[in-house]
Amino acid sequence: MPAMSLVACVHNERDFLERLLQKAKGGYDDLVVVHDGPDEAGMRDVVEAADGRFFERPRAFQQEPHLPFAYQQAAHDWLLHFDADEFPSEEMKAWLQKFRQAPEPAENVSAFSCILPLWNGQRAISKKWPVGHTFLFHRRRVRRFGMPEQPVMPEGIIEPLDLIIHHQPKRKSYGLHNVLVRKQAYHWRAGIARSLLGKPTDLPCWRWESDSWPLEWEQIRQHPLQTALRRLVMNTLRGLRSQWRTEKRFFIEASINGPVNHALLCLKFWQVRRQHLRKIAPAKRSKNN
Repeated sequence: MPAMSLVACVHNERDFLERLLQKAKGGYDDLVVVHDGPDEAGMRDVVEAADGRFFERPRAFQQEPHLPFAYQQAAHDWLLHFDADEFPSEEMKAWLQKFRQAPEPAENVSAFSCILPLWNGQRAISKKWPVGHTFLFHRRRVRRFGMPEQPVMPEGIIEPLDLIIHHQPKRKSYGLHNVLVRKQAYHWRAGIARSLLGKPTDLPCWRWESDSWPLEWEQIRQHPLQTALRRLVMNTLRGLRSQWRTEKRFFIEASINGPVNHALLCLKFWQVRRQHLRKIAPAKRSKNN
């Protein structure tokens, strides 16, 4: 029977964490919570009251650099990963309880994915889209490096499930406000752009040993402006197609959210790379002389 560790990375989100632990209670065997920066909201008390282990880490303004550390701290190989403002539906919780009593999945199964409905700040407005959100995985069958927008990379198959995780922040879970106004989005894009100047192995890694970037990141490194335009158009069209196939309706604002974010990311990398090249140019000229 597969035991399971619940892993979460938070930053002063006590009310969300309390909700997550209450909604997920009984659906896991071990709890690991990593805090991004100093704990100023008494998060440790919440975690320890739930018999979990709590770790403070240096402020990074994002969760991904902390996840390899969190994976290492988990007691079990099957990891259940939620953001602080997410929680499982009742159907998912029942599935998790059955999963823990069932035989171990086949060795070629690396992960399971689910549906993460759109949240408009008051209610969910979709039922079947977006799909493909990885929430449960075997840590010995996946790899990742600690950079925003980079999910775990499975070595085997991901089994899709018709189950829902509720993503209910105090704002919309989608939309241009999240991309253009939220300070967090600017932290993410700047961090990704700086990371792309180096190698994946310069980042915190979980079972990742290659200095080569996956294709989607290498395209940005090689052709940032071309990639920005292509993704703005093609990813929007793919999103609309996926929405129609699953919901028979369109969510226009949600369909452009990701593409606009990736286009801005490409432009940010182009800017950061130009600044970097200007800085190293004098040193190169001096060396050549």
